[in-house]
Amino acid sequence: MMTALPPRFDVTRHDIERVVASFYALVRQHPGLGPVFAAHVTDWPAHEEKIAAFWANAILHERGYDGNPVRVHRDAGNVRPGMFEIWLALFDLTLRTELRPDQAAAWSAMAHKIGASLRASVVEKMQGPGGVPILR
Repeated sequence: MMTALPPRFDVTRHDIERVVASFYALVRQHPGLGPVFAAHVTDWPAHEEKIAAFWANAILHERGYDGNPVRVHRDAGNVRPGMFEIWLALFDLTLRTELRPDQAAAWSAMAHKIGASLRASVVEKMQGPGGVPILR
């Protein structure tokens, strides 16, 4: 029998759900990100539940998430360069507000790694050699 992996750092499922809810409350009010999300998210509780499952998988090794973040963000069609930096800044603000400094730092480091990977897979695919936008 396999033993459960320990969490990557000290947060609980409740902490994750609280951070996700607080973060998306900020996103919905944000003049740049709010409309982007509103174009795609019609059921906020379901979206927040899915994102909490993503983080619970990444941090706590829970197996409740089966999405494909790269495909979802690529297919959205309205994700642009610069949005990831805004997203991460809001997420960092939420982490600092909702968690202890050690928890916030650990989660922020993970979020920035995931964000860089997602940005490379989504935004940079929209550009040709030398960063020239590909017109579609």
